[in-house]
Amino acid sequence: MSILTIEDLSTFLAPGDIIAGLDLGTTTIGLSLSDKGRRFANPRPVINRKKFTLDAQVLLAFAEKEQVKAFVIGLPINMDGSSGPRAQATRAFVRTMGDKTDIPFTFWDERLSTVAAERALLEMDVSRKKRAERIDSAAATFILQGALDRLSSIERSAAGE
Repeated sequence: MSILTIEDLSTFLAPGDIIAGLDLGTTTIGLSLSDKGRRFANPRPVINRKKFTLDAQVLLAFAEKEQVKAFVIGLPINMDGSSGPRAQATRAFVRTMGDKTDIPFTFWDERLSTVAAERALLEMDVSRKKRAERIDSAAATFILQGALDRLSSIERSAAGE
């Protein structure tokens, strides 16, 4: 497994490859998936975290079932740009996953993704209970959509548009 920059990810992927977005929380892992055209991020049910080994097995089974070729994982950078304990925990999760898979990871700055997800769910008039159930997958969708938009921009620049 390797860690790729978003620019390296754009050259790594083949047309039609699917990417998964991850929002790593303390109790859940929010999931989202791209379409084969890599235009849209779609939320998927969360993984309820138990132990790392079990979490990794569930995540990799999901990746195999959905034919995921890369993961984009939200990196919780502080608003001042520094890395705190949550960012360190995310990096440790990715390093430990390196022993279990060859699927590459790309870090994506997730500042305000949960806030944006919460606002979107509020605008859709989702109840408080349902918001709590969906917030991590919605955040993973915002993370992945940001990465997909950046990949599209990189590809357009490479094509000379």
